Amino acid sequence: MAALFAAGVVVFLLWRWWMVPADFGVYGHYRAGALEANRLRPIVYAGQGACLECHADVAEARQSGRHAAVTCETCHGPLGPHARGEDAATPQRPDGGTLCVQCHASIAGRPPVVPQILVEEHAGEERCVTCHSPHAPGF
Repeated sequence: MAALFAAGVVVFLLWRWWMVPADFGVYGHYRAGALEANRLRPIVYAGQGACLECHADVAEARQSGRHAAVTCETCHGPLGPHARGEDAATPQRPDGGTLCVQCHASIAGRPPVVPQILVEEHAGEERCVTCHSPHAPGF
């Protein structure tokens, strides 16, 4: 029984030696090479400030609206290349029929500070943007 246990320990140690990268643990419970790998990844998000530099009218509308704390890229997606001028195309507008309900459809565990609706009763087939401005969604 002891030999079986010892063989299991040896197999585990060999497997661990083979599977764990050599630079693992240099900076805590991480692989040191991951820092360089992450640094080489392209930046895809521009940040709120980059959006508001060109879209001041939207910033003004959002200040008074309930979406003031929601960042642009939450709804519009990553816009880093667009903000840097690498992508000349205008980003597509999100579909208000599917995007809005991701946060506002009535779900039992959702916090009550987020207005919740029963989509079928509230709007039927209408898009949210028919009645609401997406940047300041009051009436």
